[in-house]
Amino acid sequence: MENNILTVNNLVKRYKELIALDHFHLEIKEGEILGLLGPNGSGKTTAINCILALLEFDKGEIEVFGKPMTPHSYKSKQNIGLIPQQIAVIDEMTVMQNIDYFCGLYVKSRAKRREYVEDAISFVGLNDFRKFTPKKLSGGLLRRLNIACGIVHKPKLIIMDEPTVAVDPQSRNNILEGIKKLNEQGATVIYTSHYMEEVEQICSRIVIMDKGKNLAMGTKEDLKMMIKTGETIRIEVLGLEPSHISRIENLEHVFQVTYQENQLTIKCSGGSHNVVRILQYLQEQSISFGRVFSELPTLNDVFLEITGTELRD
Repeated sequence: MENNILTVNNLVKRYKELIALDHFHLEIKEGEILGLLGPNGSGKTTAINCILALLEFDKGEIEVFGKPMTPHSYKSKQNIGLIPQQIAVIDEMTVMQNIDYFCGLYVKSRAKRREYVEDAISFVGLNDFRKFTPKKLSGGLLRRLNIACGIVHKPKLIIMDEPTVAVDPQSRNNILEGIKKLNEQGATVIYTSHYMEEVEQICSRIVIMDKGKNLAMGTKEDLKMMIKTGETIRIEVLGLEPSHISRIENLEHVFQVTYQENQLTIKCSGGSHNVVRILQYLQEQSISFGRVFSELPTLNDVFLEITGTELRD
């Protein structure tokens, strides 16, 4: 499609007997924040390295900005920013020197570089730390420096690989707000994270992958419509008998019941009045219960049902 900023088609990457990418495909439209989700070892990092032409692949095609991506696609690479999961800065340089160094890899004009460096320092909120070396920064500030170094040259496509790992809630919120601001300013973003709430908060579309394959893609609403779980009900109940659990399993729309540590968890496939129906049963059986919680499906429910595993650090 004409407005695709990135197209990955039928990508295969093997490491001897291991198939890291198995006919993987991906389309990203200009202006999107696309969440790329998958368990550890699912192929996310391999896909990113292939997109950046840092890895050779066995089969497939990659186009960035409408042109084939190769190790020599220098013009395309100038318009890409990478924020890796591992901090990638130079310890001997100050904050300002680091940002200037990474900007200089793409921008040769000193005047423009000064302007871009100041913009990046202001954008990530490091004005008061410009003369600090990385070892004097907190984890959250170090993450901000990592981001500044990746976006200082004002790229059109930004790839962020778990940029909020091990940061405090305030820094995480600042980073997420910064990503939304970059997007509003015209950047297209690929975002990987193990924090589902972040992906729900900022991503316009989501791809779930595992074992090198696309398993599902769409908006968060699209993905939630793909799974069986329509509602999860949690009730505090003391001393529930196995016979009661069996009867609850047979109630309309109920497809899974678990009971652990006095918490009854019931997954329903849809329908209305599920809570009313279950509480009515407990009352009829004179079963005492405490707090009751009802939740619509979350992105974590989607991930768990589609991949069979929870997304963890």
